[in-house]
Amino acid sequence: MSALTVDHSTANGHEWDDLVRIWQETDAPEGCKVEIIEGIVTVAPPPSNAHNDIADLVQRALYEVIPKDWGIYQTLGAAVPSRDGLYIPDLAVAPRQVLRDEGGNFVPAAAAELIVEITSKSNATHDRIKKAAGYAQASVPLYLLIDGWAPGGPTITLYGEPQGDVYRVLDAGKFGEQIELAEPFNLRLDTDEFLAS
Repeated sequence: MSALTVDHSTANGHEWDDLVRIWQETDAPEGCKVEIIEGIVTVAPPPSNAHNDIADLVQRALYEVIPKDWGIYQTLGAAVPSRDGLYIPDLAVAPRQVLRDEGGNFVPAAAAELIVEITSKSNATHDRIKKAAGYAQASVPLYLLIDGWAPGGPTITLYGEPQGDVYRVLDAGKFGEQIELAEPFNLRLDTDEFLAS
């Protein structure tokens, strides 16, 4: 992963716009993910086949329970300006109208009903700590962290009830167990197939 640090220490109100401009102009190889994490523009390599397989399994399960006017997006930018963050979650569930109203190539993270991050070896710490805090601060109601690189073995954790930059754990388990996604999803996500990825 590479990073470009931007000095945004002056309080002239243009820092966020400057970060977004640099993010938009970053020329990364095809398939790479360019994000802003705590004011640093980062470039991550394309995800592994296992990562993509898990994303597909989760997406298929979610399509069975979301309203028809919501979408599941794999490359949607989720902006958290208060934390100098513009994340590209693995999956973002949001009403389609939000994307139509916003235009551009990102939406406020707060517009998402659910964010799903699937860790890669190179970004696990960002997903567990920095992005979790950003999503909580943006008041994203549910954050699902699928962590194949957890120190004690692969885990899945559903966070909710954000307060400040902290979530409460609503459900947690290891790959192979089921996780219950709360309202408005009411979905029991079976992670047995994650083990094959």
